[in-house]
Amino acid sequence: MAAEMFAWTEIAQRVADLPKSVADATKAIGKNQGLYNGFLAAGLTWSLSWSARPALDRRLALFFIACVLIAGILELSRSTFSLLGFQALPALLALFALWKAA
Repeated sequence: MAAEMFAWTEIAQRVADLPKSVADATKAIGKNQGLYNGFLAAGLTWSLSWSARPALDRRLALFFIACVLIAGILELSRSTFSLLGFQALPALLALFALWKAA
């Protein structure tokens, strides 16, 4: 998460072999990707602490779905609509499914 959010330009150049101009132009995408991955890692870590409970904890599910939705909305606020469908739309569908399952 930290690497993607704060060192995207260097990582994109080294790992993906992107030119510096492309790495700089995609910096906002890297920050959003880092935020998204951080939310997912936090959810996974927290979920492991609940492993003794076999039932789904709706509060945990709602929290982490909301986190993914927030990351998608953050990208929308940057006027980049392409990631919204890949990130926020599935979160909205998951929220709807969780609501219908109640």
